[in-house]
Amino acid sequence: MQVREILRIKGSSLFTTSSDASLTGAVAMMSELDTGSLVVMEGERMVGMLTFREVLAAIAAHQGSTDGVQVGAVMVRDPVTVAPTVEANELRRLMVEKHMRYLPVTDGGQLLGVISFLDVAKAVLEEQSFENRMLKNYIKNWPEGSAAA
Repeated sequence: MQVREILRIKGSSLFTTSSDASLTGAVAMMSELDTGSLVVMEGERMVGMLTFREVLAAIAAHQGSTDGVQVGAVMVRDPVTVAPTVEANELRRLMVEKHMRYLPVTDGGQLLGVISFLDVAKAVLEEQSFENRMLKNYIKNWPEGSAAA
């Protein structure tokens, strides 16, 4: 399974903000959208990622307040990205190695979406369920009198 298939299963929703947006507003947006990340854009170009990890670090650094803090001050600049052709096993290894729960997917500089660790888990579960159904169907329809080799 490739990243492009995980994106297909997940859907094409992409949530963005700007680097000059207030962190308070970004947190409200993340809460409203029930998402753990926002892609930070300047025009058509991705310049960073904001995840709940950066939000929590900013809250801790500012003694519990995000008043006056801009997204650009706390976002991850130039985040690691993956291509749509990357295999799921490589994607999982990269996410664990880089300690990232969210990875933007780009193709030739174009942002296609963001893959979360949850998206990967759902896609793998769906793939395994499909394979399980196919194997059960194969066994159920095994020809009479055939011996297993």
